[in-house]
Amino acid sequence: MAKIKTRYICQQCGYETLKWMGKCPECDSWNSFVEEIEDKKTKHDLFVIDKEVQKPVSINSLEVKEQERFSSCIKELDRVLGGGIVKGSLVLVGGDPGIGKSTLLIQVSNNVAKSGKRVLYISGEESVYQIKMRAKRLSIESENLYIFAENNLNIIEKYIDDIKPDMIVVDSIQTVFSPEITSTPGSVSQIKEGTSRFMKISKKVGISTFIVGHVTKEGSLAGPKILEHMVDTVLYFEGERYNTYRMVRAVKNRFGSTNELGVFEMRNLGLVEIENPSKILISEKPKGVSGSVIVVTVEGTRPMLVEIQALVSPTNFGIPKRTATGVDYNRVSLLMAVLEKRVGMQIQNQDIYINVVGGIKLNEPAMDLGIITSIASSFRNIEVDENTVVIGEVGLTGEIRGVSFIEKRIWECKKMGFNKIVVPKNNLKGLDEIENIKIYGVENIRDALDIVLGG
Repeated sequence: MAKIKTRYICQQCGYETLKWMGKCPECDSWNSFVEEIEDKKTKHDLFVIDKEVQKPVSINSLEVKEQERFSSCIKELDRVLGGGIVKGSLVLVGGDPGIGKSTLLIQVSNNVAKSGKRVLYISGEESVYQIKMRAKRLSIESENLYIFAENNLNIIEKYIDDIKPDMIVVDSIQTVFSPEITSTPGSVSQIKEGTSRFMKISKKVGISTFIVGHVTKEGSLAGPKILEHMVDTVLYFEGERYNTYRMVRAVKNRFGSTNELGVFEMRNLGLVEIENPSKILISEKPKGVSGSVIVVTVEGTRPMLVEIQALVSPTNFGIPKRTATGVDYNRVSLLMAVLEKRVGMQIQNQDIYINVVGGIKLNEPAMDLGIITSIASSFRNIEVDENTVVIGEVGLTGEIRGVSFIEKRIWECKKMGFNKIVVPKNNLKGLDEIENIKIYGVENIRDALDIVLGG
C-alpha cells in the first residue's frame, strides 16, 4: 500500500510546508496551517482562454473588439461593472454577513431572466425553499430563473451542461467542494479548485458567473489572495448592517474603471438603487450645530457630497479617547497632531469622535480639510455655514495641497445648491469662474479656518 503523503497549507495565504508551523512565514498569521492529504492523481485539464488566437501574434495585427455586455437592469450595478455584465466574465462579490449580497444577486438574476436569458442560481448555504421564501418577499418570479441547492462541483457541472445558462450565481465559493480533493470545504485547496473550475466554465462556454465570497473579521476576502487574482472583477459590498444604505465598490475590474461606487438603500422589497446619493446623504444635516461639515469625495467617476461630524469634549480620564468611523483612524490622529502643532489648538486633553454620516467609508486625502474643520468647529463651538463646502489635502506642515477632479467637485456642489467652496489655492489655476458660487483658495489650515470659522 502506497504511503499517504500530507502537507500543511496556510488558510490565509496558501503557503505550503511539509511540517506544521505556528506562524506562517508568508503572511505572519498564527495557527493558520491545516493538514491536507497530497493527491498527485488529480488531473487539471488545460483550457484555452482565447479560441481565436492560440499562438503568439504581433500586437499591431490585432484589432480591438468591444466586449459583449448585457444589462443587469440596475443602473448602479451596471456603472460599477463598467457598463453592464460582460459575457464570459467571472465576478467575485464579497461583503459582511447579512449585508445584502444574496438579495442583490437574486434581484440581478431575476432581471436577467426576465430579459430572456437563462440564469442558474446555485446555493450551498440555503435550501431551495429558503431561497423561494426570499424570492416571494422580493416579488421575484421568472420561468428562466433556475434554483439549485448543491455544493458538489461535479454535480453542479453536470446540471450546467444540461441547462446551458447564460449566467450563473454561486452562493458561496466557500461552500462548494470537489470530491477529488480530500480537504474540507472552505480550505485553500477547495477554494482554488472551485474558482478555477468556474473560471474554465466561464471562459470556455461564455457564461457570466458571479461567485459570493465570505470576508474575514478584518474586512478582507477570506481564503487565499490568489482568489482575487483569478477573477475578472472584484466587488465589495459595504455598509453598516443597521444602516439602510449599502455601497457596492469595484476594487478590480478588467472591463472598466476601478473604485467605481454604486449606492443602494435596503428596503422591505429589497435593494433599491439611489441615483443621486449626494441628495440623500446630506438631507438630514443638522442646522445651528457645531462640528458638522460638508465635503466632496470622488469615487471612480462620481462626485458625492458627504457630511463629516466631529464631537470634541473634555476627557474625564487621564488618557483621552479617540474614535473614527468611516475614515482611517491613523489619518485622523495625524490631522489632530497637525492642528495642535500648526494652529496651537489645545486638544490633547479632549475626547474626539469622528463619524462619516450614512455608513460611507472614505479613504480619499481630499477629506483632510473637512476632518480638521469639523474638529475645530466642535472644539470652538462655532457653527459652519450650511452653504459651505471644504475640499483639500492637508500636509504635515499645515499646507493645503491640491486635489484631482476639482471642476467635477465644484459642479456637484453647484447642482446641490452650495454657494461657498473652500479649495486649495493651487486648484484655482486654470479654473473658470462659476456663476453664483464664491470660491476661496487657501494655502494653509489657518487661512481655511479663518474663512470657515471666522478666526
